[in-house]
Amino acid sequence: MNGGEYPCPEKGRIRVLLVDDEEGYVNVLANRLEKRRFDVTKAYSGGDAIKAVRGHNFDVAILDLKMEDMNGIEVLKIFNQMGLDMEVIMLTGHGSQEAATEGLSIGAFDYLTKPCEFHELIEKIQQACDKRLKDE
Repeated sequence: MNGGEYPCPEKGRIRVLLVDDEEGYVNVLANRLEKRRFDVTKAYSGGDAIKAVRGHNFDVAILDLKMEDMNGIEVLKIFNQMGLDMEVIMLTGHGSQEAATEGLSIGAFDYLTKPCEFHELIEKIQQACDKRLKDE
């Protein structure tokens, strides 16, 4: 890939929705992704994420499993009910393999344990975007 960009083929820059109630984590991760030419929208709660997807198209959502207002599984179920055309990568910082597996069973693309290696996250985002394009 050229110039540090990670484009979704034929789509331009990858549009990422980053959802986590740890604001500092979201801001740092969003900054790092934006430096690599991703279009990032930040949401600090499940409710914010649901509001963000109304009227906006995202290629990939990065969704924390444990949040204050609603957990990532609940948010994923709502995304599914909304019929959104995006892949979801679950993040778990609590070693909750069971919950992450539940996320996969209801349509998440994959999951990563937090804190994850940044290059691993970028690879997962690209793989999710590639899958989304193949499914179109």
